[in-house]
Amino acid sequence: MNSDTAVGSDEHLVRSGVRRAGRRLVPLLILLYFVNYLDRVNIGFAGPNGMNEELGLSATLFGVAAGVFFVGYLLLEVPSNLLLHRFGARRWIARIMITWGVVATAMAFVPNATVLIVLRFLLGVAEAGFFPGIILYLTYWFPAAQRARMTAWFMTAIPVSTALGAVVSTLIIQHAAGWFGLSGWRVMFLLEGIPAILLAFVVWFLLTDRPAQARWMPQPERDALERALAAESEQVAEAGPKSVLGALRSPRVLALSWVYFGIVYGLYALGFFLPTIIKGFSEQYGTSFSTVQQGMINAIPYAVGLIAMIVWTRRATDPTIRVAVPALVGGLAIPVALYLADPWLAMVAVTICACGVLAALPGFWSLPTAYLTGAAAAAGIGLVNSLGNLSGFAAPYVTGALSDATGDNRLGLWVVGICMVSAAVVTWLLHRSRSRPDVTAAPPASTDR
Repeated sequence: MNSDTAVGSDEHLVRSGVRRAGRRLVPLLILLYFVNYLDRVNIGFAGPNGMNEELGLSATLFGVAAGVFFVGYLLLEVPSNLLLHRFGARRWIARIMITWGVVATAMAFVPNATVLIVLRFLLGVAEAGFFPGIILYLTYWFPAAQRARMTAWFMTAIPVSTALGAVVSTLIIQHAAGWFGLSGWRVMFLLEGIPAILLAFVVWFLLTDRPAQARWMPQPERDALERALAAESEQVAEAGPKSVLGALRSPRVLALSWVYFGIVYGLYALGFFLPTIIKGFSEQYGTSFSTVQQGMINAIPYAVGLIAMIVWTRRATDPTIRVAVPALVGGLAIPVALYLADPWLAMVAVTICACGVLAALPGFWSLPTAYLTGAAAAAGIGLVNSLGNLSGFAAPYVTGALSDATGDNRLGLWVVGICMVSAAVVTWLLHRSRSRPDVTAAPPASTDR
C-alpha cells in the first residue's frame, strides 16, 4: 500500500470512527447537559410561581440567588478541568453529577432566602467543570473538522432543556403542588434534581475516556482516530500556549472569555427573566395566561433557536462569521422587543435574540479548541468558561437591580444587547489579529504533560 492509499484509508476510517463515536457518545452527553442546564436555570420558573412570594424575595434578591451559582462555579472551574484531564472524564463527570444532584434536590427544602443563596452557591461549586469538561472531552474524540458539528448537537440540550423544561417545570408547579406536603416549586426542584444522581451511574459504566479504550469500536478505527487526533494536537501545540500558565495568561484566551461573556449574558438574562417578563404581559398588554401557558410561550424562542443552531452550524463554515453574525443580530434584536406594542411582536424580537445566542454558542467553542491542546486546553477552556459565565451572575443581578431601580425591564435588556454586540466586535477583532503570534504562546512546555 503506497502512502496516498494509506492516507485515503485513514480518512475513511476516521470518518467511520467519528460516526460510530457520535452515535454512541453524543446522545448521552446531550441527556447529561439537558439535566445539567435544567437544574441550573429552573429557579427561573420557581421564582415567579411561588418561590419569590414564599421566601420574600425582591427582584434584586432573586437575581442574587440566581447568579451566586456562578461565583462557586468560577472558583473551581479551572482546577476541576485539570483534574478531569488527569483522572479521566468517566470518573470525574460521574463525581460531579452525584454532588450536583444532591444539592439540586436539597433546593426543595430551603426555609428562607439565606439558605437558598447558600445552596445556589454550593450548586455552582458542585457543577464546576462539567460543561468545560465535556468540551475538553470532545477534543479527545473528534477532530476539528467534525467537532463544531458534534458540539452543536451536544449544545442542543440548551434550547431543548429550556423549551421542554419550561413546559415540564410549569406542569409540575401547577399540578404537583401538595405532593409530599410541598409547594409546587419545591416539588419541581425535588423531581428535577434526582435524575443527576441516577445518571452518574450511567456515566460510570457507559462513558469511554478515549478512542484507544473503546472496545465497542473496531481496532482500525481506534488507531486511525488516535493518529488523526495526535497529529492535530501537534499542529495546535505549535501555535498555542505550551503550558497551563501560558494558557491562563494568554491575551487571546482572555479576549475569548469576553466574547463568551457577551454571548452567555444574553442566554442567562433570557433564561432567568423571560418567565418573569412573560408573566408581566398581563399588566403590560392586558393579557392573561395560566402557568402552563406561560411555560409554553417561554418555550417558543428556544424551540426556534434549536432549529437556528443546527442550520447555522451546517451553513456557516468560517469560524468568525459563525460567531460574530448571530451575536450581532441577537444583540440588536433584544432592545427592539422593548418598544413593541404587541406581546406577540415582542416575542418575535425575543425569539430572534434567542436564535442569535444559540447559533453563536457551538461555533464559539471551535475558537479556543483550535488554539489549545493538552493541559493548556484543560486550563484555557476552564478559564474561558468560568470568566464567561460570570455573566451568569452579572445578568440576573444587573437585570434585577435595574428592574427594581426603574420599575421595568427595559434598561436591563439594553445591557443584554450591548454585551452581545460587543462580543461580535471582539470576535471580529480576533479574526483581524489571528495572524499575529500570541506573546505567551511559547513558555517552557514542562508543566502540561
